[in-house]
Amino acid sequence: MFVISKEPIPASQLTQRLEDPAAGARSIFEGRVRNRADGREVTSLTYEAYEALAVKEGNRILAEARERFDVLHVACVHRVGHLQIGECAVWVGVAAAHREAAFGACRYIVEELKNRVPIWKRETYAQGDSVWVRAISSEPAPT
Repeated sequence: MFVISKEPIPASQLTQRLEDPAAGARSIFEGRVRNRADGREVTSLTYEAYEALAVKEGNRILAEARERFDVLHVACVHRVGHLQIGECAVWVGVAAAHREAAFGACRYIVEELKNRVPIWKRETYAQGDSVWVRAISSEPAPT
């Protein structure tokens, strides 16, 4: 399940969905909005996505992770819209029988999302300016 959400990510509820008596390991990644980037003070981020394509490619990546790693469950939610410092921007969860598969699949999903899914972010700085930066895609940011 790959989801684009305009609402805050319910990390604890998503983690519960990974419960499985066969799972000896869970790997969870939470990407959060931080207050600095490239030496500048960041006050917020705004994410935009080409949603239909993002969901299609995101689900393709999750399917690839299932094929490459011995995992039981995989899930990912990415926020869009305006986010404040500390908010969760992306959540990835993997359940597997063993830690190596859980770690590997989680890292694979995060890296592939960053490289392939059409999601862009705009950093807003304390000085009042903002700039689109490469976030989760090699595609150009929207104009």
